[in-house]
Amino acid sequence: MSTRAGKRRAAAWVALATLAALAGCASMKSGDPLATPVYRCDKGMQFSVAFANDAAVLKGARGDDVLLRDAGGQGAQTVYSNPRMRAEFGLGTGGREAVLQYLQPPLVARCVRG
Repeated sequence: MSTRAGKRRAAAWVALATLAALAGCASMKSGDPLATPVYRCDKGMQFSVAFANDAAVLKGARGDDVLLRDAGGQGAQTVYSNPRMRAEFGLGTGGREAVLQYLQPPLVARCVRG
């Protein structure tokens, strides 16, 4: 890994920690634990997501995941991944759809932002 890429990852983790702390404070003040966009998926799943500094933090039934932005995506589509899963956002008419792909156990879920 290049030094530049390592610094970018470190900056992303620091930003995510800051975002998580701020989200925790905001939810305590507002009483709304899901102040971020909520996606409802087939297979009865739902999750909330917060975006910051080339990363996405997903909170859902399968736990919390921090995904880093991947190269690629077309137009408004963005792709994020970690070793456990991959998420594509900005799909469908109006960019309100997403697809989650879990590796283990394998699962593909199509989702719509509520």
